Amino acid sequence: MMKRKNNSSVTDQIEIIIIGTGVIGLAIAKTLADKGHDVLILEKEASFGMGISSRNSEVIHAGLYFAPDMLKTTLCIDGKKRLYDYSNSRHIPHKRCGKLIVATSDDEIRRLDQIYKNAGNCGIDNLEYLTKTQFNQLEPDITAKAALFSPSSGIIDSHSYMFSLLGDFEAAGGNVAFNVTIRSIEKSDGVFLVSTNDEYQISSRLLINAAGLGAMNIARLINGLDPCYIPDLVMAKGHYFSYSGKTRFRHLVYPIPFVGGLGVHLTLDIAGGVKFGPDVHFIHHEDYSVDPALKDAFVDSVKRYFPGINPEKLHPGYAGIRPKLSKTGEDFNIQFEKVHGIKGLVNLFGMESPGLTASLAIADYVTEKLYES
Repeated sequence: MMKRKNNSSVTDQIEIIIIGTGVIGLAIAKTLADKGHDVLILEKEASFGMGISSRNSEVIHAGLYFAPDMLKTTLCIDGKKRLYDYSNSRHIPHKRCGKLIVATSDDEIRRLDQIYKNAGNCGIDNLEYLTKTQFNQLEPDITAKAALFSPSSGIIDSHSYMFSLLGDFEAAGGNVAFNVTIRSIEKSDGVFLVSTNDEYQISSRLLINAAGLGAMNIARLINGLDPCYIPDLVMAKGHYFSYSGKTRFRHLVYPIPFVGGLGVHLTLDIAGGVKFGPDVHFIHHEDYSVDPALKDAFVDSVKRYFPGINPEKLHPGYAGIRPKLSKTGEDFNIQFEKVHGIKGLVNLFGMESPGLTASLAIADYVTEKLYES
């Protein structure tokens, strides 16, 4: 799609450029291409979804934890339904396995009450309070004083989901360019001129920055964008440990969340395997290593609700990094012209969990806002 510059003249043009082939970038691209728009995605890696979209819990969230008026809440609840429908229609591996949120102390039971009330305020009316006997029937190896059951929570094969989005996007006429490093972005005469380190240029009428961890860096390349609209990136690294051997677990199991994270939870994969994570470590540089010495801390966290955990079966898995906007957590920051004053520009910052669940709803939200303007 991109052609080499010739005397600094633009030799290729397209209607919309999207930066980033994570799950959100792909969902937006598919939605716009389905509506007949000419879309090109630029990706710095050699393939799609190699950043934060491939390093998470692969959970379909219900939207229980955030305030009713937050984008995270409305887009998660809407996106959850869309994601299940899309997965069913495309035969993407997924499972509506349900989630237990467990309280292991009297103080945590009070927090459980708060989650239940908040969910009701968000319009979620299918949470169930379970007694110790009831949740032991669901998960006999879990120990707690009380639990909430979220029947609409689930898991999905995120790679298969992104592969399907990419396939739909290309079938609708979209194109992707991989291994692209962007050097500068100029806004001139109503178009964005994107230049790369390989001496290529391409122009577009609309530019959507969905670069995940790199969204702030991309925004800094946009000439004319006031730096005051570029938030600081807070990188929250989360480690995962896998659990070997067969277990009796059939549901997701979450502890009571804390400020900045949801706690080290038990997650299933599509094949029935068990992993625990993530923890939270705030870092300053990208690093995806998993220190085996973290095992003891994982065992201490998990045995509060799974006292029968066998440390010998716990093994280092992988790590992911969430692009947070603060250590305590903030709402999605999706900026349009009304905020930053640049026509045709959309910046998506802080697109952490529940970004995967909300991805199709985020795509519709961005599309509707662009149509409005």
